[in-house]
Amino acid sequence: MPRILHTADWQIGKPYRWISDPQKQARLQRERVEVVSRIGDVARSESVDAVLVAGDLFDSSTVPASEVLEVMELIGALPCPVLVIPGNHDHGGAGGIWRREDLLRRMRERAPNLELLTQPEPTSRAGVTLLPCPLLRRHDNVGPMRWIEQLNWQNLDSEAPRVLLAHGSVQGFGSGVDVNALNLEQLPPGEVDYIALGDWHGLMQVQSNAWYSGTPEPDRFPAGPEDQRSQVILADLMRGDDPRVQTITTGRVAWHRITMQLQGLPDLERLNQELDACIGSRAGRDLLRLELNGRLGLDAHRRLQAMVDELSEQLLHLRLRGELRRHPIDGELDHCLNRSDGPLLSSIAAGLKQELEGDGDPLIEQALIELHQLCVDSPCA
Repeated sequence: MPRILHTADWQIGKPYRWISDPQKQARLQRERVEVVSRIGDVARSESVDAVLVAGDLFDSSTVPASEVLEVMELIGALPCPVLVIPGNHDHGGAGGIWRREDLLRRMRERAPNLELLTQPEPTSRAGVTLLPCPLLRRHDNVGPMRWIEQLNWQNLDSEAPRVLLAHGSVQGFGSGVDVNALNLEQLPPGEVDYIALGDWHGLMQVQSNAWYSGTPEPDRFPAGPEDQRSQVILADLMRGDDPRVQTITTGRVAWHRITMQLQGLPDLERLNQELDACIGSRAGRDLLRLELNGRLGLDAHRRLQAMVDELSEQLLHLRLRGELRRHPIDGELDHCLNRSDGPLLSSIAAGLKQELEGDGDPLIEQALIELHQLCVDSPCA
């Protein structure tokens, strides 16, 4: 019973240009390289016969040569064959990274166990009959599985498990673009034992024997609780039977999404508890998309801003979303409106408060917050 490790979408060299801090950007890029070593640990501990990479091992054709060198060394240290098809980011055609001479040289020198499958034809490796469906251009309008329509199934080994290896979309995922389409319905029933898919970055079972492994190191915020990333798939294969599948976590950086409605200080405490539950005291290992809606008083907003400032230092990235209004609660402006030492300040505060009642302009909100802070820091004598 052959045992394979199915993975995809490593996207080595992903730039993360939207991360403003260059050190934090570099940290995320490093994790995409170092996860190869963790995949090797799984392959070793689980005694797999082969690692199958279903496309997009690299992010683009412009990955730095130093990164190529390191990745090839890490792949070369894996204890088994590493069988790879090109995907849309690292397609196998002209201009693609797999045509680069420096990569091919490093591959021969440092990763002799890596085999790039660019021919759409059956091939036997590690006790498995592979049916590779490589992408030889970034966008394939015909579909990389078209060659299988002409396949004579009777010519295949009747005892070896059969694995289809493909990169593309089985549904289009709402894109409306019919490129790199994978038509699994064209496969004759019972002829393929496992379908190893790449391109969708979350874990997804398409049918009883077909899986997207997702990316082994996450690269975006989850869309919901079912959006699983950070894993590889371990599959035990048998000819004529469904595979025995388990997922193994490989990711080290965590991406979180929190959405919350805030109406006062008790909600801030609830937010703090949720942050503690998902991030805790970890530093430099998490990214957070924080969507806050509702309305806070000025003092509560000050506390929230202090929390946000600390989070920005602690996290690799903080993305703030939502529409959170800032409005003084009863009595909160008394020390601004009734200043015996500053009638002008009191007049400005009264005018801002009146304007805020009218339209809730964020600029007015911010001006009132800063004025409130000034009054707090400089109480009247």
